[in-house]
Amino acid sequence: MGTYLNPGNNGFRDIINGPYVDKTGLIRLINRTIGTKQKLTCVSRPRRFGKSYAAQMLCAYYDKKCDSAALFAPYEIADDEAGRRHMNQYDVIYVDMAYLKPFTDGYKNIPEYLSQKISEELKAEYPSLRLSNELPTTLINAAELSGNQFVMIIDEWDAPIREESSKEKEYLEFLRTLFKSGQNVSRIFAAVYMTGILPIKKDGSQSAISDFQEYTMVEPSEYAEYVGFTGNEVRELCEEYHADYEKMKLWYDGYHLEGVGSVYNPNSVMKAVQRKKFRSYWTQTSAVESLMGYIGRDEEGLGKTIAELLGGTAVQVDPNGFANDLVTFKDKDDVLTLLIHLGYLAYDEEDGTAVIPNEEIRLEFSKAIRTVKNSETLRRVQESDQLIWDTVHQNADAVAIQIEKIHREETAPLHYNREDSLRSVIKLAYFSYKDYYIKMEELSSGDGYADILYLPKPKSGYPALIIELKWNRSAGGAIAQIREKHYPEVLKDYGSEILLVGISYDPKTRKHSCLIERA
Repeated sequence: MGTYLNPGNNGFRDIINGPYVDKTGLIRLINRTIGTKQKLTCVSRPRRFGKSYAAQMLCAYYDKKCDSAALFAPYEIADDEAGRRHMNQYDVIYVDMAYLKPFTDGYKNIPEYLSQKISEELKAEYPSLRLSNELPTTLINAAELSGNQFVMIIDEWDAPIREESSKEKEYLEFLRTLFKSGQNVSRIFAAVYMTGILPIKKDGSQSAISDFQEYTMVEPSEYAEYVGFTGNEVRELCEEYHADYEKMKLWYDGYHLEGVGSVYNPNSVMKAVQRKKFRSYWTQTSAVESLMGYIGRDEEGLGKTIAELLGGTAVQVDPNGFANDLVTFKDKDDVLTLLIHLGYLAYDEEDGTAVIPNEEIRLEFSKAIRTVKNSETLRRVQESDQLIWDTVHQNADAVAIQIEKIHREETAPLHYNREDSLRSVIKLAYFSYKDYYIKMEELSSGDGYADILYLPKPKSGYPALIIELKWNRSAGGAIAQIREKHYPEVLKDYGSEILLVGISYDPKTRKHSCLIERA
């Protein structure tokens, strides 16, 4: 077994010896590409979403120097009779680009290093092999000598681009040469699987490496169920480990992919069930750049959009112009698209919107938002914090003034006199609530639904806030409805003080009023 050529199945063996969720169905998708024009596959997903596990699994399945039948026998792929003919039938070239950094002068000489090392291992395996100064020619010679093609697996393909952009052109040219369309690819490769955080870098509007079939967090297609753990898989884990499924859902759910539904961060779920603690594990596995550096940028409209996201609002995103790197940002859509690929936002492919997916990521945003240098963002944070303080201390006039300000600044005239617009304003105004509260909408009492409930987190010492919104009616009328519908009774066993907050405005004068009472 070599470092790069035929690394064996020990990596996958170690994975399945611990808690393992069966993702071998991914192999079926790769098997379908073998011998077709779609044999080049690039799957991007956030860090700690199982990319390296998938790469190790593919190595074990295709490597002809080992016998992996017993390892895969208990899993889904064992039923794939058509694909079984591919098991352990290929020379596998496996490259973990993150591993290469110290051996390539910080990614500065990847082409030379990889060409030398792969050639050396091929020569050791096939002593009569004719080597060439060009790696593709050496691979063609090796394929002809051995009588079969290669399966190449590249993990963290984008690490050199993320960490050493000065050599980006040379690196991409190396990959282009290796996977250049036409006869050479067909002679060398049965299949190629490349995975990383970012999609393939764009050269203008086109992919810098042509002919790869790409599957991303924006458009995962048939690879959606292999992005992370599905809802059913998490439910089964919770049953096995006696974990609270509803808490798991609150903390780690939120990536809803078309055709699959809920998708969870595998690393966080596994840590939660093994350690029996629900908390943010994201800080231990954060992406290469700080979230703070992106949400604090000064692209027009970004500060407002971040506030909307923190308030729980879904925002429109156009991901098509993103250059697929960490430095090229034309507008706020590019920043938001990067956050989608990094896993900080969840994208709804159907309606083109993004949201903060879950409590784990909300905590990361909440910590990051207070350290940004963007003055507009800091102003919004300070105003939201002050609004929460004024609400908790029943400064109703101050609350009305701030809500009126946000309503005026953030709502288009066409939509101003709508109650749903006021609901959006409330969420935007209270967007920093996550330090103290969990937000719920449309609290049911059996007699109706309260508009918004801010439920205090344990040990926060804050009261619960039941907020009712009215337009063209008084704030007192909103309070009366809260009492008539018995909303406070739903929280009678919660153990905290309850404040009733009525907010209204006159659609003619656009003046806002607020009344705050104890339940």
